[in-house]
Amino acid sequence: MKVKELMTETVVTVSPEDSLEKVFFLFNFENIRHLPVVENSNIVGIVSDRDLKKVLGSPKEFRGKTKGVPFNIPAKKVAAIMRTDVLITGPEERAADVAAVMVAKKIGVLPVAQKDKLVGIISAIDILKAFVGVCNSLEQVDFKAFGSLLNQLESVRKFKKS
Repeated sequence: MKVKELMTETVVTVSPEDSLEKVFFLFNFENIRHLPVVENSNIVGIVSDRDLKKVLGSPKEFRGKTKGVPFNIPAKKVAAIMRTDVLITGPEERAADVAAVMVAKKIGVLPVAQKDKLVGIISAIDILKAFVGVCNSLEQVDFKAFGSLLNQLESVRKFKKS
């Protein structure tokens, strides 16, 4: 299974010069958890909902600030909180290999690029969806019938040899 079969192709991005207010909006109202940071069509970083939470403070502090009172998001740019050490994968990579890297590095998402152009994003959720699909498919396989078929094929192979 290839990355291109699992990745999300419609990717919302931000630039290093975008405001944290825009990031806050995207995370909270567009149900997004990771945003690739793109500048001049190049992936220069990534920002996650956790990166933003670090800037906003602990959940306890944040809830205290918002009880009926408007709060201010720091007037910082994305460049101030983005991570620049971004691993990037390609659409033709084996999904299992990408999943292994994500597990080893404890990464929740990887941008997918082809010829230096962002073409998608693959997340742990995308991989889990594929895993569920494979598990469900395996449960539907009649292994007794499959074993019987293998035995018949083995008999035919032995017959042809004699």
